[in-house]
Amino acid sequence: MTEPVLYEQQDSIVTLTLNRPATRNALTEMEVVDALVACLERAQADGSVRVLILTGAGPAFSSGGNIKHMRDELGTFGGSSAQIRENYRRGIQRIPRAFHELDVPCIAAVNGPAHGAGCDLSLMCDIRIAAQSALFAESFAKVGIIPGDGGAWLLPRAIGLSRACEMIFTATPIDARRALEWGLVSRVVPDAELMAAARELAQAIAANPPGVLRMSKRLVREGQRMELVSLLEMSAAFQGIAHRTANHREAIAATFEKRPPRFTGD
Repeated sequence: MTEPVLYEQQDSIVTLTLNRPATRNALTEMEVVDALVACLERAQADGSVRVLILTGAGPAFSSGGNIKHMRDELGTFGGSSAQIRENYRRGIQRIPRAFHELDVPCIAAVNGPAHGAGCDLSLMCDIRIAAQSALFAESFAKVGIIPGDGGAWLLPRAIGLSRACEMIFTATPIDARRALEWGLVSRVVPDAELMAAARELAQAIAANPPGVLRMSKRLVREGQRMELVSLLEMSAAFQGIAHRTANHREAIAATFEKRPPRFTGD
């Protein structure tokens, strides 16, 4: 069987591709969870990785939970209520935890429908670019369950409480145009141009010092739950590190010498 998630690196940019098109890249099978978490941990540990792009193979980004497994009460959806709770905690909920620990900037290139946990997966990324064919749905209520993978935390922070509640309570999909209007995505591009647009954005990010990128992302993440004074203290500590790096000195020199900077892996 093919790998559940493909890991491809070109220069300092890694592309992760969910590789289960037959299930529309469902996320709830343990081998998919294990593979995705392993890829995120690999990127986090590799100092040569400056940006990560996440997309899906086939026409869908991700269908979220496997509906057939729900019907047959298999895998994540099998056992008692207590067992299902543990299945979620030891299964799909490892994905948002892994993304939360990822300091590498991450772009979701949403190539088609992103339903349920698939929608939430896109929200775990820092930036979302949508193909015109993309659809986003917090579709849990349509199958009689709740957002079980962090969507109730992620979505309001992305689009505000009222719109998040509308998506969760109605389970009605929104198209790429509406997603752009609501701030769920930062841009919409023709389907054929999606990966080129994602890579162009990734290259613009990767042109900056990798250590600064990782520290900046950590500040943004921690700022969602910290008081301002605490974040300022953390920022001061990070800034002390940044000011003493070779990349900072290189950036200043390049500015005065009117040339492109040449950053290293620091």
